[in-house]
Amino acid sequence: QVQLVESGGGLVQPGGSLRLSCAASGSIFSTSSMGWYRQAPGNLREWVAVITSGGYTNYADSVKGRFTISRDFAKSAVYLEMNSLRSEDTAVYYCNSYPAQSNYWGQGTQVTVSS
Repeated sequence: QVQLVESGGGLVQPGGSLRLSCAASGSIFSTSSMGWYRQAPGNLREWVAVITSGGYTNYADSVKGRFTISRDFAKSAVYLEMNSLRSEDTAVYYCNSYPAQSNYWGQGTQVTVSS
């Protein structure tokens, strides 16, 4: 059974930084590409970043150059380092496999960027 638990969100001022973590259990982690996704109020959930098992990364244009995804196989964890945060980054952030599986969604972690 796959379980994904996100953490690390919070309230941050524009221009600030946060580091999100995702702890993965089950068989998902060792071979899957993993992604971060986000959903802002009133919007559909959108893809943010992906990292393959081989370490290849890619990002949505809106976060390219500001966010960095990484993974730790020993800890079965995926991270999202977010810098130069903007108000439009405010959302609930989720991790999932890439492509996302509907039955893997966790509770997410709230990120609020506001002065």
